[in-house]
Amino acid sequence: MKVKNDKRVMNKVIKELDQLDAYSLQIGIFSEQDSFIQMVAGVHEFGLTIHPKGKYLTIPTKEAGDRSARDIPGLFKPKGKNILAVADKSGKLTVMFYLKEEVRIPERSFIRSTFDEKSNKWGTLFENWIDDIVQGELTAEQVYERLGSVIQSDIQMTIRNLYEPSNAPATVKRKGTNNPLIDTGKLRQSVTWKVVRA
Repeated sequence: MKVKNDKRVMNKVIKELDQLDAYSLQIGIFSEQDSFIQMVAGVHEFGLTIHPKGKYLTIPTKEAGDRSARDIPGLFKPKGKNILAVADKSGKLTVMFYLKEEVRIPERSFIRSTFDEKSNKWGTLFENWIDDIVQGELTAEQVYERLGSVIQSDIQMTIRNLYEPSNAPATVKRKGTNNPLIDTGKLRQSVTWKVVRA
């Protein structure tokens, strides 16, 4: 009777180990999520040079907030300066936008760089969890779910701790911080994973 039970357990373990090939893990910011955040993620992951449709890009200052140039009455370009500003009654200027012929956003990889740095750690965890499958403590799907959670956490940590290349001084002033990948926190929160059947 005991031998029969052991064989049944062994068959279950073998079946579960075979299931490791039936699953795969996808990590990132998925298409069903916010497309703007996907665009932001891609720009930071690979870098980008942005060119204006017209002569200049308008880069908002903290004073402009979320308003566009057309939303600010009295906005003008002072002669010889690449800014858009408003003047108070005394003539003092408040800069609302910087005018740039292009903006270069440097590569700030947070997905690929985390994979480069942490893949050995993840491989070791995966191997240890295979031992848990053999012990009957985990399923193949649970192993992938655990791994997804760890990778998500590690990528989010990279986003939180990345400071180089730093933001432009105007961006730091507007945001109030020099963490290039954190503004509202939405990018970090959007990193997730899926366990899918291969």
